[in-house]
Amino acid sequence: MADGEPGHKLSPADSRAVTLAFFRALGADARLPASADQPDAYSALVRAILSSVAVSASPTPRISCTITVSHAVTNTYNTLHGGAVAAVAEAVGMACARAAAGDREMFLGELSIAYLAAARCDVIF
Repeated sequence: MADGEPGHKLSPADSRAVTLAFFRALGADARLPASADQPDAYSALVRAILSSVAVSASPTPRISCTITVSHAVTNTYNTLHGGAVAAVAEAVGMACARAAAGDREMFLGELSIAYLAAARCDVIF
């Protein structure tokens, strides 16, 4: 069997080379911009994904948000990246917890997400 044929097994060295080439093609060895080294870079990134956020002033606080799916947060299928969904879910969950319990230091111990359908690029939901 020749390389590329179904059932062909790569040697460990060839497998490493193919894997490294794949990650390099994705840009995994590219340097991050200086803004990524800022203390609140992750928070700024998540805030940039959200189109709007509203907190109600009622006795029982409510938080709602809108996300616009831009090319910056899509995957290779041109749909919203699952990691972006998780980051927004975490941020909104923490906002809910702080709205209910007050502005205290807290953390989200565990987050589980089930993906039901993909959100396409340039769609607001």
